[in-house]
Amino acid sequence: MDTTAGPGATAAPGNTAGPQDAPGTGAAAPEHILEMRGITKRFPGVLALSDVNLSVRRGEIHAICGENGAGKSTLMKVLSGVYPHGSYDGDIVFEGRTAEFKSTRDSEHVGIVIIHQELALSPFLSIAENIFLGNERSARGVIDWNHTNSEAAKLLARVGLDERPDTRIIDIGVGKQQLVEIAKALSKEVKLLILDEPTAALNDEDSAHLLGLISGLRDLGITSIIISHKLNEIEAIADTTTVIRDGQTIETIDMHGEDVSEERIIRGMVGRSLDHRFPEHTPTIGDEVLRIEDWTVHHPLDQSRKVVDGASLNVRRGEIVGIAGLMGAGRTELAMSVFGRSYGSHISGRVFKDGQQVTLHTVGAAIKAGIAYATEDRKHYGLNLISTIRDNVSGAAISKVSERGVIDRNEELKVAERFRKDLNIRTPSVEALVGKLSGGNQQKVVLSKWIFSDPDVLILDEPTRGIDVGAKYEIYTIINRLADAGKGVIVISSELPELLGICDRIYTLSQGRITGEVARQDATQERLMHYMTMEKDVTPR
Repeated sequence: MDTTAGPGATAAPGNTAGPQDAPGTGAAAPEHILEMRGITKRFPGVLALSDVNLSVRRGEIHAICGENGAGKSTLMKVLSGVYPHGSYDGDIVFEGRTAEFKSTRDSEHVGIVIIHQELALSPFLSIAENIFLGNERSARGVIDWNHTNSEAAKLLARVGLDERPDTRIIDIGVGKQQLVEIAKALSKEVKLLILDEPTAALNDEDSAHLLGLISGLRDLGITSIIISHKLNEIEAIADTTTVIRDGQTIETIDMHGEDVSEERIIRGMVGRSLDHRFPEHTPTIGDEVLRIEDWTVHHPLDQSRKVVDGASLNVRRGEIVGIAGLMGAGRTELAMSVFGRSYGSHISGRVFKDGQQVTLHTVGAAIKAGIAYATEDRKHYGLNLISTIRDNVSGAAISKVSERGVIDRNEELKVAERFRKDLNIRTPSVEALVGKLSGGNQQKVVLSKWIFSDPDVLILDEPTRGIDVGAKYEIYTIINRLADAGKGVIVISSELPELLGICDRIYTLSQGRITGEVARQDATQERLMHYMTMEKDVTPR
């Protein structure tokens, strides 16, 4: 009898059955397709995982929840061979056999495929080339392109993606790229699919399609592990949820049980009950600090297309103003074009700061005028991931720690340490690389950078995207503190409950136009959605 399950896999003690029922033996496949026992993983100075246990039943969707830095992604990297056997303590049992994966190729060989939050696709290759990259369809060393494209088309049909196999990855959106990753996994005869924050960067429509696809894979017998901060999605799709906190397993919850709730999951994640998702805040609103009038922006490539059309809004000192809109409504384009015209062409309109018209033709001019913009894509545009916290914090106002063009490293260190403590950035040293921090801590570094520039207006674009509920609460508290310090804060968010929970007023955008302005006491999700789907200006009632 074959007693191996692929490279690096051996029969577990007491198990002699193969991954599937052996023909004629009548042996039942184990109920649990995966067991991780006593997994402990150390990095220099950090215990990332401590005696973690995880059991996943065959054919289920198993969610893993935890705060940023809890160890979720580390655990999945151990499972998939990113961290090879020997670099951790504990055992992995897959389909009844002890596995000792030395690489992701080993884990993929037995049917374990991981899709990371940062998608691993080559942008200038075609969909078909990406699907079969490293697993080419060839004969005698020559790629058979007809066979490659034909097989890719079949896989695209399975995941519901209506694109030609020869379409380049760079020419499709991130939602479709996620589907390409799943098609790539199916090409490897996946048995256990691991998805790390699969909907973090997707709009509601793409998220719903992806979650429906994962449910469909369950119906085909494919087991999935999903890491997500979106608890409403977990409640909707997961069969079982395991909560991890501070590198330890806290509990495993049957999601079909009677006592399941988001509050219970949150309590397990943060170690306490969050009676209120949003900190209480009473605003002290002062004079107008920023006014934008009749702001129009054209697409940078298609100059006949307006992405922002005659938008007007204002924000006062001490006020938190929200901007709501569907994907493509023009929210980010509005913010970036105001911030030194860093997006768009043929921009027209007027910007007033403290009642005086200002000209903001460059990012430097915007910063000098007291306006800051924290981008929605912190990893690409908001931070230097290969640099330290210290360097990032001073990045937008380097002159404040310099004299005659020379950086005062001691002063820069003091500034970074102050923000590390004030904003509770969880790291032992400001010399840590930003790319090694969790999403929540990275976002705190972004905020530190812009707060240090001492702006009067902060525009925060998706400030809590991809971070957990505990870190979100901390970000909300920071936003409240900024408003209490007399700053005007504009928050762009795709999460309507977030805008309702922290904003004093909310503007809605649709097809580049302001369609509504709603005071906090009058705002509901239904009313905001009504305005967000309008095609022309209305007068709010």
